[in-house]
Amino acid sequence: MNGQSIGPVTGLRITRLLPEGFFADALREDVRRGLGAPPGRRWLPPKWFYDARGSELFEEITRLPEYYPTRAERSILRERAGGIAELTRARTLVELGSGSSEKTRLLLDALRRLGTLERYVAVDVSESALRGAGEALLREYPGLAVDAVVSDFTRRLRLPGAVAGPALVALLGGTIGNLLPAERAVFLREVRSLLRPGDALLLGTDLVKDPAVLVAAYDDAAGVTAEFNRNVLAVLNRELGGDFDPADFAHVAVWDAEREWIEMRLRARRVVTAKLRQVDLELGFADGEELRTEVSAKFRREGVEAELRAAGLRLGRWWTDAAGRFGLSLATPA
Repeated sequence: MNGQSIGPVTGLRITRLLPEGFFADALREDVRRGLGAPPGRRWLPPKWFYDARGSELFEEITRLPEYYPTRAERSILRERAGGIAELTRARTLVELGSGSSEKTRLLLDALRRLGTLERYVAVDVSESALRGAGEALLREYPGLAVDAVVSDFTRRLRLPGAVAGPALVALLGGTIGNLLPAERAVFLREVRSLLRPGDALLLGTDLVKDPAVLVAAYDDAAGVTAEFNRNVLAVLNRELGGDFDPADFAHVAVWDAEREWIEMRLRARRVVTAKLRQVDLELGFADGEELRTEVSAKFRREGVEAELRAAGLRLGRWWTDAAGRFGLSLATPA
């Protein structure tokens, strides 16, 4: 596949599969489409939360008492990683949206103990996060080949060249819930197109539960998620010459029972006018008008199985944590 390889850097191979200026162009496109929508229907995709400050805030969120998904998924992996290794016998572990690769170590350890693992491929939009995590893994796992792929798998899923099988592709953290249903369908079909006989997909999905528990996870008492949400306005100011005052917007998290997802929104506290000079956009928000910044879908087993089936994948194993809050599924080509 086409891509620019940078390295090796202390044994780490970094491959950039994004064109020059990708992030600037993608941000402008998303802003024109999302903020250019009619008042009351404005939106931004959640990927723009994750500048350096946003990533720090999200790491803090994962440690909050209200935010159960990280702990719940980690508990499943602690219990099931050995079984996952036995079932897949993966030579290559591919992680999408890898970030710090913290939970990945449970899978890496299990596959190393089994003696099958040769290569770890981390795919993320943040080169700095990939570099830091990759170099740490090289120190911790001598002899493991580590590839870092700078790519946006939510737009197009690509990998650098052939991947030795059996391969295990992992998307953890409930990240798939940030995609709208049509986007999930495209993504899962793209995953299926990469898988060969013997390969598998390990998918983490947050599950439908008491709405009070769900809302609290996205609206914590300490206000960390509120700061995280408003940080997207700081990103717009810095990258697009904006003059938003984040204090003009309140953080809102609501449960949509019909669609079974959480929406995070920013609600104008007063009449707000803001300019984004680099895209020649002037925006007016009425008092109380909302801007959607994230959708986080919650799932049921039958829904996950149906979406996998539609993409040509077969659900083989399904695990949850003890409280049934989070699901981890292992699927193979149908």
